[in-house]
Amino acid sequence: MPTANAPNPLNPTTRFSTRVADYLQYRPHYPVEIIDLLAETCGLTPDSIIADIGSGTGILAKLFLENGNPVIGVEPNPEMREAGKDYLSEFGRFTGMDGTAESSLVPTHSVDFVVAGQAFHWFDRKKSRVELKRILKPEGVAVLVWNDRRIDSSHFLREYEALLKQYAIDYDKINHKNIQDKAVFEAFFGGEFFEASFDNLQHFNVDGLMGRLNSSSYAPPADHPNYAPMAKRAKEIFLTHQQTGRVTFEYDTRVYYGLVK
Repeated sequence: MPTANAPNPLNPTTRFSTRVADYLQYRPHYPVEIIDLLAETCGLTPDSIIADIGSGTGILAKLFLENGNPVIGVEPNPEMREAGKDYLSEFGRFTGMDGTAESSLVPTHSVDFVVAGQAFHWFDRKKSRVELKRILKPEGVAVLVWNDRRIDSSHFLREYEALLKQYAIDYDKINHKNIQDKAVFEAFFGGEFFEASFDNLQHFNVDGLMGRLNSSSYAPPADHPNYAPMAKRAKEIFLTHQQTGRVTFEYDTRVYYGLVK
C-alpha cells in the first residue's frame, strides 16, 4: 500500500514526480520544423504569446523561447514545474505557473497560441476545451504535439515494445495513441483541424536507454517486482541491437492544430 506521501500512480498530476531528472535528460525534444509550420500556416511570429499547458520540464517551451516568443508554462506537478523553471532560467521571456488544462489561471483572451506537448491525453477534454478557448485570443490557435515512438520500424523497436507490454504497469491503459483519433480532435477543435508529421531520432548508449525507459510513467519503479527483470531484459535487447554502442529510437512528431471553435 502506498505511504501517505507517495505519489498516486493513477493521478496524472503526480505520476511523474519521481521521474523528473530522467524525463528532462532522456525525453526527445521537438523539431524546429514545428516553428516553421506554424509561421507559414498560422502566422506565428517571435511576438506571438504562447501558453504551454502541461509544460512539464520545459522541453516544448524551449522550442518557442528559442524562437523569441514569450511563453507561459502551466504545470500542476510541483517537481516538474520547478525543474522547468531551472531548465529555462536563461530565457527572460518564460513565466512558470501552477495550474491545469481545466483551470489554467491564464487571463482571458490573452494568448495567441496554446500548445501542449505530450500532455493532451491527460486532459479532461470537455473541460480543457472550454478553458483553452477562454484563454486564446479570438483567432488564436491550439497546437497539440506528440513524439510518437515507432514500434515496428526496426528489430530493436519491436523488442522494446514487447518489453513494455510484458513489464510495464499500465502501458496499454494510458498510451496516448489511444486518443489520436479524428473524432477526438474534431470534437476538441469544434470541426476542422490540420495535421503534420516530422521525423525525429534519439541515439542512446545503455545508460541512456535505461534513462529513457525510466522516464516513462508506466515503467515500474525500482522497488516493483517487475523492475529487475525489465532492466535485465532491456540490457539484453541493447546488447543484441546496438551498433557502435548505440541504439536508435525513431519517432514521428505529430502536430494537430487549428482554431478552437
